[in-house]
Amino acid sequence: MDQDHNDASPSLTSIDWFNYRRRTSRKIHVGSLELGGEAPIRIQSMTTADTMDITKTVAESERMIDAGCELVRITAPSKREAEALKSISDALHANGHDVPLVADIHFTPNAAEIAADYVEKIRVNPGNYADKKRFEDIEYTDASYAEELERIRERFTPLVLKCKALGRAMRIGTNHGSLSDRIMSRYGDTPKGMVESAMEFLRICRENDYHDLVISMKASNPQVMVQAYRLLVACMDEEGMNYPLHLGVTEAGDGEDGRIKSAVGIGALLEDGLGDTIRVSLTEAPEAELPVARMLVERYDQREGTKADAVPLTFNPYAYARRTSREAGNVGGKHVPAVVHDLSGDAISEARLFGCGYRYSVPLDKWNLDDFACDFVYAGEQSVPFELPGTLSVLQDVAHWEDRERHYPICTAAQWDAAHPARWHFVRSSRADLTPAFIEKLAHHDQAILVLEAATDHAMSELRACCMLLDQAGCDVPVILRRSYDGLDAERFQLYASTDVGAPLLDGFGDGIWLEGEGLPLQLRNSTAFGILQATRTRISKTEYISCPSCGRTLFDLQDTTAKIREVTSHLKGIKIGIMGCIVNGPGEMADADYGYVGTGPGKITLYKEKEVVEKNVPEEQAVDALIELIRSHGDWVEPAAQD
Repeated sequence: MDQDHNDASPSLTSIDWFNYRRRTSRKIHVGSLELGGEAPIRIQSMTTADTMDITKTVAESERMIDAGCELVRITAPSKREAEALKSISDALHANGHDVPLVADIHFTPNAAEIAADYVEKIRVNPGNYADKKRFEDIEYTDASYAEELERIRERFTPLVLKCKALGRAMRIGTNHGSLSDRIMSRYGDTPKGMVESAMEFLRICRENDYHDLVISMKASNPQVMVQAYRLLVACMDEEGMNYPLHLGVTEAGDGEDGRIKSAVGIGALLEDGLGDTIRVSLTEAPEAELPVARMLVERYDQREGTKADAVPLTFNPYAYARRTSREAGNVGGKHVPAVVHDLSGDAISEARLFGCGYRYSVPLDKWNLDDFACDFVYAGEQSVPFELPGTLSVLQDVAHWEDRERHYPICTAAQWDAAHPARWHFVRSSRADLTPAFIEKLAHHDQAILVLEAATDHAMSELRACCMLLDQAGCDVPVILRRSYDGLDAERFQLYASTDVGAPLLDGFGDGIWLEGEGLPLQLRNSTAFGILQATRTRISKTEYISCPSCGRTLFDLQDTTAKIREVTSHLKGIKIGIMGCIVNGPGEMADADYGYVGTGPGKITLYKEKEVVEKNVPEEQAVDALIELIRSHGDWVEPAAQD
């Protein structure tokens, strides 16, 4: 990688890190739909049917529209599919629908130019529209690189001019998994490379006075995704651009994992005031994505700003680094973030620990731990009348603290008695408590662990700002991020918690998390806590599936295949498996996966070890077994544990 092209990042002027303020973007029109500017944050999805099956594609589009979809994206991998968009558009209009259509283009510029005649928006991927990806490392001089840019300009400009003439919008959508060899050779597999890939195309558009543009920076890793969008905005600020943003975590997967991962990435950016339209990419029916997207954006429909004081930034918005904290017991330092749960109220028994990852066997008189076994339980005023598992500790209100092994007192900031520093381990506080005097006390008492509570709708920025206040004062106390939710259904709880607590973790803040909520089952809170840590890559406790949401290019049943692979591999803690329907994003996303399963033809699968092809054209009916053998051959396979 040419280090000369990875200099210091530009500064962000569009984000207020302490007070919510939606970024002012350029307003554009996608057909009759306003996007950007002061328009609401729009939600969208993509069809999964074969585009050539007009009836199925129209029916699926209508289900999406009925679920609230404001833009319908349809793949057009060749000129045939691009021509079919006319029939799809005509049928939808005949049925009374005027929702804009978006043609999804990869590899085939000719298809894009045809599609522009029939749909309101074109999506192009800079990594493969007029470029190539063969995982080749190419040495470029400035002159040879400029020649490549000129070639791209010649190939891309006709589409720009046609969209300008017809009043069509365009999304320039960079994908972390499909950066071209040219970009990779100069910038590496980095957010900087993602941003520059899009900026090259943006500059061509601006040269032609074409501005009906939306930009995206998608990745399956929320850390990379968030960093890339922030860097994109900073680069656009520097060059006087304010194009609207399409947010999404690509290949997020399905079920709870897909929702949490999407909320961590999309929510972090929405909290920063970024985003004009979003797509939640789930390996499920496309209409299932829309309610999730609506729940994410509804928090910002009437979001008002705050008046919190700013402090100097103590983190890098463009690169992950965990905040340095001292070690206190098994919290902070190099320990993975801890998980805390509230068991106060009802009597505490062995059975109540089941929901937070501990199973007690009466016949064997022993504890069995799940992968999601929490680290602390809060007992309040209660005592625990049984022997604890060796990995679990108890927090008790200070007035009822029992000086027993793995029992720790917890108090409020007002209760904390500096005369007995060794006695107080966990101190609950909010931003209002973080006076200079209180921070000074925290800094000098090595046994203190701060439980930082956020009670406002601006929880993410509040928690992050509190951690920066501590850093500014040189206080390295470990911090547990605590958030309570009452009156929420299970899905909103997961989405909101993933945003409020997951986003600070992406920025490197937090040595633990504590989620509460009246009426929310302990098992739900526990799986959510561990899911957030997994999505932020701060504590890996299960297999991760980088699974695409399917589209008309998909060469097998993604939902069924993902379920089959999950069934036989879910016990492989810490392994990342990519499951891709086609070649568009598959090979590149393998760089972020340990093993890959990619459709390459009808009924044919190619297996990857990271980004390297291992076996081609495996019959689909044999492919899951072949994947297991591949994992076994690299020493990562373990047999599933027998259940008690």
